[in-house]
Amino acid sequence: MNNIFVVFKKQIKDTFTNKSVLLQVILYPIVTLLMENLIRTEGMSEHLYTKMFSAMYVGMTPLISMASIIAEEKEKNTLRVLMMSNVKPWQYLTGIGLYVWVIFMVGAGMMTISLNPANIPFYLLVMGLAAIVSIAVGACVGIITKNQMSATSQGSVIMLLLSFLPMLGMFNDAIGKAAHFVYTQHVRELLDEMSFSALKLDGAIIVAVNAVLAVGLFIAAYRKKGLE
Repeated sequence: MNNIFVVFKKQIKDTFTNKSVLLQVILYPIVTLLMENLIRTEGMSEHLYTKMFSAMYVGMTPLISMASIIAEEKEKNTLRVLMMSNVKPWQYLTGIGLYVWVIFMVGAGMMTISLNPANIPFYLLVMGLAAIVSIAVGACVGIITKNQMSATSQGSVIMLLLSFLPMLGMFNDAIGKAAHFVYTQHVRELLDEMSFSALKLDGAIIVAVNAVLAVGLFIAAYRKKGLE
């Protein structure tokens, strides 16, 4: 357990030097708050920007941050030093995952400023659970790629699908049908209603399949590549 918190604290110290991760964390909350307060049109649904950008945020930030951190430390041999210091791979991955989840939730907390206080616990619960799936996908990308550039480029393809399908699906029925099969679409639907009643049986099955698939791919990648 101590090694997990050693990795966690190391990442906290590196936060302000890792510009790509820091930008990922603060960009969406800032844009969301600006748009919620500056851009209002007649007939616009309540908290439209917060709900729309939240689904994008959960599909992008945990994934690309996790992938970027793992790939960067492999590239710079920092990871090898940690392994030689008796930090086990599962402790390292848990520490990094915990760090990414915490900083993501800080950003998610910023995005709740414009929400009804009664909806904030539900919002944070949904975002926190969805972030775990994105972290598993990001860990998979970080493990199978050789360096940070590869992790960013390959992770961006998945990230764009998860982040933009729900938003584009709001304006196009065909895209909406495709988006139905990714968990971020159901995150958006849950946040639209701020109630678990918005998650129908087929949606719950799709979210569960997405989660199992993400964890399964991570386990397969780890068994094949490890943290080499």
